[in-house]
Amino acid sequence: MRQVIQNLEESRIREVANAGMGRSDVLAFWFGESDEVTPDFIRQAAIESLQRGETFYSHNLGLPELRTAIASYMSERHGHIGVDRLAVTSGGVNALMLAVQQLVDAGDEVVAVTPVWPNLTAQPAIMGACVKCVALAPVDGAWTLDMGALLKAVTRATKVLIINAPNNPTGWTLTRDEQERIMDHCRVTGTWILADEVYERLYYESTCNGCAPSFLDVALPEDRLVVVHSFSKSFLMTGWRLGWLVMPPSMTHHMGKLIEFNTSCASVFTQRAGVVALNRSDEVTPRVVVHLKVCRDTLVPLLRAIAGVQVAPARGGMYAFFRMVGFDDSLTTAKRLVLEAGLGLAPGDAFAPEARGWLRWCFASKDTQRLVAGVDRLRDWLRREAGIAPG
Repeated sequence: MRQVIQNLEESRIREVANAGMGRSDVLAFWFGESDEVTPDFIRQAAIESLQRGETFYSHNLGLPELRTAIASYMSERHGHIGVDRLAVTSGGVNALMLAVQQLVDAGDEVVAVTPVWPNLTAQPAIMGACVKCVALAPVDGAWTLDMGALLKAVTRATKVLIINAPNNPTGWTLTRDEQERIMDHCRVTGTWILADEVYERLYYESTCNGCAPSFLDVALPEDRLVVVHSFSKSFLMTGWRLGWLVMPPSMTHHMGKLIEFNTSCASVFTQRAGVVALNRSDEVTPRVVVHLKVCRDTLVPLLRAIAGVQVAPARGGMYAFFRMVGFDDSLTTAKRLVLEAGLGLAPGDAFAPEARGWLRWCFASKDTQRLVAGVDRLRDWLRREAGIAPG
C-alpha cells in the first residue's frame, strides 16, 4: 500500500458525527448539506428515465443534452461557455479529483488557500504533490486574504493554485479585483488555477448575475483555469453525485479519457435529473438562496449575543464559522457538544491547523427553529462551563 494513503487522516467531521449517529436527540449541523429533499420535479425526471430503461452507459463527457444545458446555464452568468469546454462528472468531489489527476504529477508544487474543505489539500497529496498552504486570517470573525502573501507563494515552481470561493468553511469570497490580480500573476508564472466554485450561487451580496465573482469572468478560454461545479448545493442534490468541469477546449478530450478510467460516466438517470434541474433552475435556486439568507440572519445574531463568541456573517456558502473564548481545541469541543449538549457541529481542525479553535455550523435548515434550538443548547452548555457567562 502507498505510504501517502496510509498517512491520510480520516475525516474529523465524520469522527464527530460518528459520536452522535443514531441518536435521535442530537441536532445535527455537521455536514455541508440542506435537510430539505430534492424538489419533486427533479426526482420525477430520474424516475421517468429509469422507467424508460435508461440504465446503460453514456458518453464519457456526459449526455449531449446535459452538456448543452450546462453551457446555456453558465453562459447566462459568465459570457459564452461552449460545450467544448465542459465535462459532466460524478459529483463535485469527482470533478476535483479528475482535475488534480490531469494537472498534478508526483513532486509538483501545489499552493492552496486555507482553511478549506480537506479534500482540496488531500487530493494533490494523494498524487504525490508537495502542498503549501496560504492561510486566510480572521479579523473580527471575518476571514481575509493577504494578497501579497499569496502572490509571493505562487512562483514559477507552482504547478497549481487551488482556491475555493465562496469558501467552505469560512464564507470568505474573492472580489473581482482580487481574481484579476491572481489571474494576471498566474499567467506570468505559468500556474494553473483550480477554482472550486460550487457555492457561487449561494451568495448574499447584490450582483447583476445572481452569483459570486468567478474566475470565468476574468479569464480567456485557453487560460490555465479549471472550474469545478456541482448540483449538490444550489439544487439540493447532494446525494445524486453529479457535477461538472469547465476547462480550456484543448483539455476536454483528454478529460474524457481520464473519466473513462475513473467512473466511465455519470449515471444516465442522474443526468436526466440534472437537465431538468438546470432548465428549471429559477424554480429552485433563488428560493434556496433567499431561505439560506434567512437562516444565516437568524443564526449569526444569536451566536453573536453569546458572550465570548466571535462570528461574522458569511458572504457566501451555507456556514457560520465561529470560535468561543477559552475553547481552543475544536475537535474536543465538538465531541463534548455532541455528548453533553446534543449539538452536532464540525470542528475547525478538519479544515486547517489555523482553524483549530473554530467550529463550523451548517445553517442550511428547512426549519429555522432548529437553529434557534441549537443555539439554546449551546448557551445552556456554556452556562454549565466554569468561567463562561452567556449573553
